[in-house]
Amino acid sequence: MDSIAVRLLLPILAVGVAEHVYSQQSGLFGLLELPLWFAAPLGFLLLDLAIYAQHWASHNVPLLWRLHRMHHADLDFDMSTALRFHPIEIVGSMIYKIAVVWALGIHPMVVMVFEVILNGTALFNHANFSIPAKAERVLRWFVVTPDMHRVHHSICPEETNSNYGFNFPWWDRLFGTYVAKPKEDAQTMPIGIELFRQEGDSSLPKMLIQPFVSGR
Repeated sequence: MDSIAVRLLLPILAVGVAEHVYSQQSGLFGLLELPLWFAAPLGFLLLDLAIYAQHWASHNVPLLWRLHRMHHADLDFDMSTALRFHPIEIVGSMIYKIAVVWALGIHPMVVMVFEVILNGTALFNHANFSIPAKAERVLRWFVVTPDMHRVHHSICPEETNSNYGFNFPWWDRLFGTYVAKPKEDAQTMPIGIELFRQEGDSSLPKMLIQPFVSGR
């Protein structure tokens, strides 16, 4: 449903916009005439920072949280959670991403690679498995691991409002939103949010009307 909604409402997606803007040498990178060897990694990093900022806003702006909380209402933590977003949120997210790409003038290939990696890492860090402790300690300096992101899906609000990164873990450390581990055992702690815990809350009709249901 997310893919259909985006394709119907926004037939020109971020890569298409990047192709147009880059060919016109507009956007911030074009105006500064940055060489591609510098603009490409910088564009990737800024896109990732933009997604971090969007995720932070989705938890801290009440209207955005109403859309985003469907993702957190999943009572299980697995790869399917990575695909569980409200269609309105997905459309809004694409509009936001297009605006960032347009403003910066990022190379279309960078945008395409970012989209592929973002989708891949979202599946990875929502996966229902743990990495051996030694490898975990090293990996989470470079990529958001499942154990790191599982904290973000804790029922505890202080833990839900942490670990916003999808690709890189650096933004959480830099902006003080990093939580190394939950208060309870990571494998057995309650997942989800208090408001939607009944069996019927995960039905498709109820998930679609969640943004219009009052409560935090």
